[in-house]
Amino acid sequence: MKITLASASPRRIELIGKLPWLDVVVKPSGADESTDKKDPKEAVVEIAKRKAFAVEADGLVLGADTMVAIGSRRLGKPHTPDEAREMFALLCGRTHSVLTGVCLRRGEKYETACEETLVEFGEYDAKIVENYIASGKPFDKAGGYGLQDEELAPMIKGITGDYDNVLGLPVRLVGTLAENFT
Repeated sequence: MKITLASASPRRIELIGKLPWLDVVVKPSGADESTDKKDPKEAVVEIAKRKAFAVEADGLVLGADTMVAIGSRRLGKPHTPDEAREMFALLCGRTHSVLTGVCLRRGEKYETACEETLVEFGEYDAKIVENYIASGKPFDKAGGYGLQDEELAPMIKGITGDYDNVLGLPVRLVGTLAENFT
């Protein structure tokens, strides 16, 4: 089944490859990622839908958006080292949500969903945080961190839910939605 991924995210491109029955074409959407939605779940679904409808393609189109949230507070990608430090200070010692909204469409028919995974961070470790910030890795990731980054492993205390979702794409959910279009 042909599917167009409306994203240039290397992590999403890699993750969608876990569904070998999909013939994937990558076509970044360039869609506006701003939203007035207060609820983070509604926000990621709205943005995912916008991305899916911004791409013209034959077959299925997949739009996705990931956000880190603590309550109603949303954490996007940090732009400066100070923003990254602030995010780690907020995340450490707490559990937060990683939300990914997905929209799968063919023509005008579409389905949306939101996957939520809970991630628990241990206490703030200045040495780990400063080395991570110096690596430049926080600046292209929602919440300023990548669960796959080994140097952060000592700070991750637990994950409840879909690991792939935290990386940027809930593969099982996408597979289920895609099956609805066959």
